[in-house]
Amino acid sequence: MTRPSPSTQAVHEAWAAYRRLQLLVDPAIARDLEKNSNLSMPDYEVLSAVTDLAHTQMCVRVGPLAGHLRWAHSRLSRQLGRMEQRGLIAREACELDGRGDDVLVTEAGRRAYEEAAPAHLASIDRHFGRALTAEHLTALINIERALSADR
Repeated sequence: MTRPSPSTQAVHEAWAAYRRLQLLVDPAIARDLEKNSNLSMPDYEVLSAVTDLAHTQMCVRVGPLAGHLRWAHSRLSRQLGRMEQRGLIAREACELDGRGDDVLVTEAGRRAYEEAAPAHLASIDRHFGRALTAEHLTALINIERALSADR
């Protein structure tokens, strides 16, 4: 059974609401992160993704990392270059096949990520979580799943 399509007007209103939410929430959380940790939001996203992927994979390759973050490969490469210059990550040739690079979180990167996490989570709660009910959160999770499944 197919779902009935929402009206075009409802889709446009929902899209506009989504964009306003991004403009309201994302900058506030990014400002808090930079103020509390000296990490940018992209720094934090990369450190988080590499840390998460390292628990399930022997090598965190640049290509799969870009896919995980849903970033263009060129964007990730530039971000990794900036982070490597700051000593947050290192890139090494993959030992498994010698092709491509593995991305590793350095000790300084791990320390920065672990120190930033509590304040970052508190910022997410302050700017996002506190205003939402359990039903709101469930709806957002379901929306993300529906959109991801459609890709």
